[in-house]
Amino acid sequence: MTLHVTRISWEEHFIVSIQIAIDGPAGAGKSTVAKRVATRLAIPYIDTGAMYRSVTWSALQNNISLYDEQALVALVDNCDIQFIPGEPEQKVVLNGQEITTAIRTSDIGALVSTVATHALVREKLVQRQQQMVNTTLGVVMDGRDIGTHVLPLADVKFFLTASLHMRAKRRFDELVLKGYSGLYEDVVCFVAKRDELDETREASPLKKADDAVLLDTTALAIDEVVEMIIALCKYRQSQKRG
Repeated sequence: MTLHVTRISWEEHFIVSIQIAIDGPAGAGKSTVAKRVATRLAIPYIDTGAMYRSVTWSALQNNISLYDEQALVALVDNCDIQFIPGEPEQKVVLNGQEITTAIRTSDIGALVSTVATHALVREKLVQRQQQMVNTTLGVVMDGRDIGTHVLPLADVKFFLTASLHMRAKRRFDELVLKGYSGLYEDVVCFVAKRDELDETREASPLKKADDAVLLDTTALAIDEVVEMIIALCKYRQSQKRG
């Protein structure tokens, strides 16, 4: 697992050594927000969802059952996932092959929860996520168990949420841009089912960390959410520096 980092000074002219955990359900906007926050603070962004998607994609390519936990664990052991800076987004490379676009299909999105329910798979990927964090000064990481499990000691934790219909609309709009021609109602059902799977799985279920800041993004623009997070991060850093 490799994290390529381009280090620059941020808008306040000092390096931010801060760990930021962003959790939330599908469609809450956490990935988009996390990317923009990382860019503003000039620190790495680790997309944990892309890691689970990469394993799902690889399993399909290798005809491995998504219900075979041991086979998936063996697959993870042989997966070298790299995040490489790029425009307009960072590249995801698996065993030397770029799969940035391949893992963002609706088919992968519909299946990734099945892989994510396996406790041993999560354990393996969490270990890698924590190892990646140890290689950098600061980090923004988003997912569904970051503040509760992956980075329990993160400096700042956020839990982003929004109404079911707003989250479904956001996901629907994303899918339409990728060529989706299905019904909005089907996306609502998909998001609701994803919520159920994430919240009820035995291994690291989706839930708000006790010390996380809750942000309801239903009526907020992405830039507004980013500004709120940046403001709190600045405050926390100023407190640390005395």
